[in-house]
Amino acid sequence: MNYHAKTLLKVHLAPWRMATAGGLLLAGLLAVTGRALYLQGLHTDYLQGKGDAVANRSLTLPAQRGQVSDRNGHLLAISTPVESLWARPADLELSAVQHAQLARVLEVSPAQLTRVLTRGVRGEFSVRRAVTPEQAAKIAAMGVPGLHLRREFRRYYPAGEIAAHVVGFTNIDDLGQEGVERAYQDWLAGREGQRQIQRDRRGNTIRDLVPVKSAQMGGNLMLALDLKLQYLAHRELAAAIAQHRAKGGSVVVLDAKTGEILALANQPDFNPNNRSDYKPGPMRNRAVIDTFEPGSTIKPFVAAAVLERGLYHPDSVIETPETWRVGNKLVRDVHPHPQLTVTEIIQKSSNVGAVKLAMSLTPQQFWDVLHRAGFGEQPGSGFPGETAGRLRDAAGWKPVEHATMAYGYGLSVSLLQLARAYMAFANDGEVMPLSFLRREPQEIAGERVFSPGVAREVRTMMEAVTQEGGTGQRTRVPGYRVAGKTGTAHKLVDGRYAPDRYLSSFVGMAPASNPRLIIGVVIDEPSDGVYYGGSVAGPVFAQVMAASLRQLGLPPDAPESATHMTQRATAARGGA
Repeated sequence: MNYHAKTLLKVHLAPWRMATAGGLLLAGLLAVTGRALYLQGLHTDYLQGKGDAVANRSLTLPAQRGQVSDRNGHLLAISTPVESLWARPADLELSAVQHAQLARVLEVSPAQLTRVLTRGVRGEFSVRRAVTPEQAAKIAAMGVPGLHLRREFRRYYPAGEIAAHVVGFTNIDDLGQEGVERAYQDWLAGREGQRQIQRDRRGNTIRDLVPVKSAQMGGNLMLALDLKLQYLAHRELAAAIAQHRAKGGSVVVLDAKTGEILALANQPDFNPNNRSDYKPGPMRNRAVIDTFEPGSTIKPFVAAAVLERGLYHPDSVIETPETWRVGNKLVRDVHPHPQLTVTEIIQKSSNVGAVKLAMSLTPQQFWDVLHRAGFGEQPGSGFPGETAGRLRDAAGWKPVEHATMAYGYGLSVSLLQLARAYMAFANDGEVMPLSFLRREPQEIAGERVFSPGVAREVRTMMEAVTQEGGTGQRTRVPGYRVAGKTGTAHKLVDGRYAPDRYLSSFVGMAPASNPRLIIGVVIDEPSDGVYYGGSVAGPVFAQVMAASLRQLGLPPDAPESATHMTQRATAARGGA
């Protein structure tokens, strides 16, 4: 290189420029050094927080749900620990061999497993909830980074479909969805715990950082339900549905003295342990949610209304022609009698007689009685979705509506609501608040609906329903006096009453001398040619009542020969 070239490589800078550049570089170096000393020596929270965000985790510890049992301690809902498989996409390292092995363990195809693991979810997500113990052991042995097992609880229902409509069920996250599981969710759920842990870069737990905050188990729940009575109600209802080829039905058993719901069964039913086959129809609690027109089961309230006002007496004679016109409506009796006493109107379920009694009251007077009995209002059981039925304001009644309500058309009720109203006749005029939970008699106070004398008179009338000449002869229970009322109503379909579709019902009580149990039965659309309430719903009542009285050890109140169940009663004599 010649001299001329060397001179070209020389840089002629003013001294102040070099000093400035050197000073700036030195200042930057000092600033970085000072910042590093500050963060690593004096103020470590920032970097420590960043490190903790990567290595530390806060885990939620699930709480075990409280148990549900019947009044005698038999378990109806329990929670068992299970393992669930979760994934962390950022840490997931799964070889082809491990992928195929995991697919075999989970019993899915490799393609299905790929879709699950590549779903694009940020953060942790569940791969499979509630794996079997065998699957959990095989997955743990694989030691795949980014996959881990988490302890959860799965709900199990020992009684299965027998008590399903009362107990209800939980979802995959253990939250109550129906029944008492939903109604008492806060009480049963308990409180979750917390665990702070530190993990290495492969996701393995190194140590616990702070003491574990233990999960608190939920509270236990004891229902008023008696599992033995529940089984009886479920069995007899299912047999009747099959025998009469009916669409569905319900049974409710109440303790008349406490208002406790001892049994409640519906058909069709469902198995709450089978989560893969949930259908809305069978899961519906018909006895609480569905409404129907009560038909002749409303007539005892008509009798009580006129007796309460002193308009008639039980032996007052009423002219009851075969037909009676009210406005443009022709009221007809299936089995006409020229004259009937008030007692016989109830015994033989005369529509004409009931209309004449009801029309002796003003609409407001009749409405007041029905309203006091609880119609048009929720029965107050606390069950999710319970209905208030329908009772229109009396100011809007036309004469024909006034008349049809006397034999149960124009208003709607649930079976639970109807059975509750019958407590007024069982308890000498008082209605007790309903309860799905076990309670003691001294814990409650009733609401007066009728005077004691009127309630006893109507109960005597309803006892005649089950005797010779009554519409409920097939409801008799050997050794016990039974009081009740049959009901048969045409179903309303598309705004018109279907001539061949019926709701058959019976509500009754025993022992009639001092009633302890009230049982309501409704059968939806019997299709075997028999549809009267006394013939379809009556035998279900008799079987459940007989077994329940024996189960509770209640002493007989009548000679067995006087109450021998009439098996030869024909469908025609089964009554309304």
